[in-house]
Amino acid sequence: MRGLTGSGEGGDTATGSSGATAGDTATGRYDGATRSGGRRLTGWAASGTALVGLAVLVLLTVSCSTGGTGTRDEGPAGTQPVAQVTPSATAPSTAKPAPRVDPVQLVKRDSRVSERVRTDLKPCTGSEYPVDSSYGRLTGGSAPDVVVNVMTCGDAVGVGTYVYHRQSNGTYKNIFTTEQPAVYGTIDRGDLVVTTQVYEKRDSVAYPSGEEVVTYRWADSRFAEHDRVHNDFNRAVGNGEGEFPQPTEPTKN
Repeated sequence: MRGLTGSGEGGDTATGSSGATAGDTATGRYDGATRSGGRRLTGWAASGTALVGLAVLVLLTVSCSTGGTGTRDEGPAGTQPVAQVTPSATAPSTAKPAPRVDPVQLVKRDSRVSERVRTDLKPCTGSEYPVDSSYGRLTGGSAPDVVVNVMTCGDAVGVGTYVYHRQSNGTYKNIFTTEQPAVYGTIDRGDLVVTTQVYEKRDSVAYPSGEEVVTYRWADSRFAEHDRVHNDFNRAVGNGEGEFPQPTEPTKN
C-alpha cells in the first residue's frame, strides 16, 4: 500500500507500514512534502519527540525535588495567607504620679520643727521659698514619703531636713528631723541619705573641709543608721583664681 504521507508521488521503493523507506525509518527523518506544502513527522519521529518531552519533564521534576538552582526544597507554596505580625506597642506605665504637697505648710505647721526655722522661713524672691522636696518610698508604705530640705536664701546652706509620712487619713506625720548647719537629705534606692558639710574656722561657705554622709534605713517603725562615710576635701584648691590648664597631645609610642 502507499505511504501515510498520501502524496501519491515517489518511486516504487519498498516502504514499511508507515510509508517511509528503511533508511528514513532508521534515522527518523521527515518524508516528502505534504499536499499543503508543510512538513510533518513520521510515526517514529513523533514518538521520539514525545520521549524527549517526557525526559525533559522528568529532569525538571528531579531538579525541583533535589534543591536545584532557584527552587526551594520546601515544596509548593501553600494557599493559606501569610500571617502578618504586628509589633506590639510599649505598654504604658501604670505607676501613678506621687501626690504633691505644700512643703512650706508642712514645715510651718509642724511642732517638731524649731521655732527659729519656722520663723526664718520666708520667701527669697516673690513667692519662692528656699525649700526643696523629694518624693519616694522610704517606709515601704503604699504612698510616697516626702523629704523636705530648708535652706538659707543667700548661700543656699541647708538648715534642716525633715521626712513626712502620709497616713491613712491623708495627713502627713513627721518621722525624721535633723537641724544643723549645711545639712541636706536625699532619697537613694529606698534609703534616706543625709549629707552634712564640715567646716573649720577659716573655711568659706563655698569650700568646706569635708562632709559626713550618713545612710538611714527604715526598720521597726523608725530610721536606723545603716552606713556612714566621711570625706576630707583638699584645702589647697578652690581659691577661684586659677585658669583651666591647656590640653596636651597624648603621648605616642
